[in-house]
Amino acid sequence: MSCSIGHFSLLRAARSSLPLQLFSTEILPSGGRTGRRQFHRQLYAQVQVVEELTYGVPRVETGPQLTLSRSVTKSGIGLHSGDLAEVNIFPAAAGEGRCFVLRNSQGDERHPHRVPAALGYVRDTTLSTWVGGVGNKGVRTVEHLLSALEGMGVDNCLIEITGGNEVPLLDGSALQWVQAIEDAGLSTAVDKRGISQARKALVIKEPITVCHGDSFVAAFPSSCTRLTYGIDFPQVPAIGRQWFTWSTDDVSAYKREVAPARTFGIYEQVEQLQAAGLIKGGSLDNALVCSMETGWLNPPLRFPDEPCRHKLLDLIGDLALCAFKGHPGLPIGHIVAYKASHSLHVKFGEVLLLRGK
Repeated sequence: MSCSIGHFSLLRAARSSLPLQLFSTEILPSGGRTGRRQFHRQLYAQVQVVEELTYGVPRVETGPQLTLSRSVTKSGIGLHSGDLAEVNIFPAAAGEGRCFVLRNSQGDERHPHRVPAALGYVRDTTLSTWVGGVGNKGVRTVEHLLSALEGMGVDNCLIEITGGNEVPLLDGSALQWVQAIEDAGLSTAVDKRGISQARKALVIKEPITVCHGDSFVAAFPSSCTRLTYGIDFPQVPAIGRQWFTWSTDDVSAYKREVAPARTFGIYEQVEQLQAAGLIKGGSLDNALVCSMETGWLNPPLRFPDEPCRHKLLDLIGDLALCAFKGHPGLPIGHIVAYKASHSLHVKFGEVLLLRGK
């Protein structure tokens, strides 16, 4: 049965509004497969998507495309699979963009086709963002690494994963990826002819809004790239309502203000997540855990609003999937998100790219 991109987008949005609010405000369906299917069918008709037409989103040159000066290697366990994997990130030519390659434990390519880090390859957004095919043919939890690459300006690179199919969680933030990128350094990417290519960013000229209930992601015209995120956890007083804004005006701000923010979860929901086969690699060493009654189990926080900053980190990583042939994923404009999910981030990215054609 054929199904349009729009249909898949609505199903992704539907996943983001089930009864429980979980890791990074994503939602875990409950009630078994039959219950999930019934709930999705009932909810499908209720999903509201509002898109204000922009009559085309232009691109402007922001400098040359960049790549790593040398390769980067990190290893660790995946949040959901619990599997150990090694990630090697190699420089790539201008115009190649970012791409994943899965290798087995012997270092051989597991599949003949590479998986571009692009919206068209998003398969699932339940508690993390998954690109590529089913099972070990796809790459899970790509958002933290992609956030670091987008935030640090790595436009072209080849990401090889050996041993598993999930990007390691590391300490739950993007900081170790950023530090590795800084150690490697950046250089101007050139194509096979040795010629550099311009880096062109989308420019928001008119408002774009995608929403579901009281959750939304919107973009407005601005002279620079600016992101604002809001979260609201009334059932968890230690988190409550938070807002945070980050701008690319300060090139060091991503490393200082966004990258250190760690993923978080609610203690009372850990058992349910584990029973669903998720967060097998989660621990107090790689995620903040907060109780509805007693507050944070593993303080101190790196920032008073660390959960909100982490959601903004996730948004950057998901919108990094809007990148195309070495052009950045983040547009020039002010993006405002409130109580959004990976699903809504991705839907907004789809609308942004449709308007940019």
